[in-house]
Amino acid sequence: MTGSFMKVELYSDGAARGNPEGPGGFGCILRYTDSKNILHEKEISKGFKKTTNNRMELKGVIAGFEALNRPCEVDVYSDSKYVTEAFNKNWIDNWQKNGWKKADKKAVLNTDLWKHLLKVMEPHKVTYHWVKGHDGNEINERCDRLATSAADSDELAEDVIIS
Repeated sequence: MTGSFMKVELYSDGAARGNPEGPGGFGCILRYTDSKNILHEKEISKGFKKTTNNRMELKGVIAGFEALNRPCEVDVYSDSKYVTEAFNKNWIDNWQKNGWKKADKKAVLNTDLWKHLLKVMEPHKVTYHWVKGHDGNEINERCDRLATSAADSDELAEDVIIS
């Protein structure tokens, strides 16, 4: 299956100032090596007026998937266990089965973004990897700088709930 899918690494990080409900941002870096062994990278970032860290973590991963223009084999790297464990521990499957309710019967937060993430992941073969934040992973550190710069910028968008 790998032969028909371009292999991509998607690194993402989110940041929020005054979490919850302060300004925030995400940073995402897409990387792939072409058939001539040349590394290609694309950086994506955006800041928002009032948001939470978890929303920014999700929006960063979503932005990475939205930038892909064909089905890929994607390794997602995030320092957010909120994101990685949702898939690696099958929380997302249980949330969907239970009508977007957690085991404690409380509503899953950020359902709009989880649903959107599932949609943009559909054509891809995806594996999630947790990386320890602020621990010397160069690409994760770059994503963190992109996210915090976006959160601190003067050009902040509204974080609109997707219905």
